[in-house]
Amino acid sequence: MDFLNSLFSLSATSVTLCGAFFITLTGYALGSIRFKGLQFGAAGVFLMALLFGYLFTVPALQGIPVLSKFYIAGPDAAVVDQYGYLESIGLILFVTSVGFIAGPSFFRNLKVNAKSYVPLATIIVFTGVVFTVLFAMIPGIGADYANGILSGALTSTPAFSAAKQVAENQGLVSLGHAVAYPFGVVGVVLFVQIIPRLVKADLAAEREAIKIVKTDTSEIIEDNKKKGKLLDEFGFSSFGVAVILGIFLGSIKIPLTGAGFGGACFSLGNTGGPLIIALICGHFGRIGKLSLEVPAHVVKTFREFGLTLFLIGAGVEGGVELVAQVQASEYGVMLLIYGFIAGAFMTTVPLLVGYLCASRLFKLRLLNNLGALTGGMTSTPALGTLIKVAGTDDVASAYASAYPVALVLIVIASNFIGTFL
Repeated sequence: MDFLNSLFSLSATSVTLCGAFFITLTGYALGSIRFKGLQFGAAGVFLMALLFGYLFTVPALQGIPVLSKFYIAGPDAAVVDQYGYLESIGLILFVTSVGFIAGPSFFRNLKVNAKSYVPLATIIVFTGVVFTVLFAMIPGIGADYANGILSGALTSTPAFSAAKQVAENQGLVSLGHAVAYPFGVVGVVLFVQIIPRLVKADLAAEREAIKIVKTDTSEIIEDNKKKGKLLDEFGFSSFGVAVILGIFLGSIKIPLTGAGFGGACFSLGNTGGPLIIALICGHFGRIGKLSLEVPAHVVKTFREFGLTLFLIGAGVEGGVELVAQVQASEYGVMLLIYGFIAGAFMTTVPLLVGYLCASRLFKLRLLNNLGALTGGMTSTPALGTLIKVAGTDDVASAYASAYPVALVLIVIASNFIGTFL
């Protein structure tokens, strides 16, 4: 064992990279398996990452040559932080790409957005919050556990952070989030695949209905010569401008209580900030003589790469956290079962209510409906799946319209639940 461990002198960074690419390989293999026309797609990466995070916390792993280097001692292990960095980088790449894709149509359709996507996102979050309050009132449950389940069911890291800030027992918040998060990811991914099949949708007609006039990459570059200076042919500099400004915007904190900055605060974070700035950059296309365009093929590559990194990081962290919270829990198996069931309801019911309201009340076309649902549920993986199901990036516009509203509301709701229940 000592010889093999000495032979393979893997650094912590090398271990993380090997783990990430192993998860990518096996995850996409799992995601490509079709069952009655359905597949996990990119969510297969999340499931394999979740399994990876669980298996590599098993103590017996420490006695196996080479594999012992992949052992994860717990949530505080340095390697978990490295997967956390991958998650953060991936999320920023993904939402910034979505912003650039949706930007050209987002502000043009702002009047429509305000009348449909904004109230739809409000309805989705409100439905989830109602179930959270009801669940919290059950004897032995409480606000902390219910709040954690809500953030997991809606896959909202900002809401999770907000819930922990106002919690009396942060361990219960973490346990609830860890129990509900897997179904929160997979449930929405499957939903956006099942609904078009159930309604026998003509996806070609649906695509045509939301079609946005696109510009070919060569035309973009040629047009940029007229509109402004393009610093590099791949648009990396423009992308970088959006990310930097977005991170600064996302870091601005707004106090939500009388305690000021020392109490619960709201911020857009590394999700909402880059998304909003990218929407603005995608809409205007330049600052003075400097072009802010990013070629379509680059944006799509960043979007897919970012989604993969996000799912790897979130899955590994989720698997390790779930093991740690279950082992440390003094509340018994039944509480975990209740939490999973409640999380499934908090994912499924808002989806169904949102879908019905979008189709019957707001009269949205199917793909705009589903795009808005992924935004209202703050579900990054589901948008990636929907783009593949729909066969068009245009659904990103509906996602980008609903997402910021849902993000703000879910954070405020988490603070409210934790403070007043």
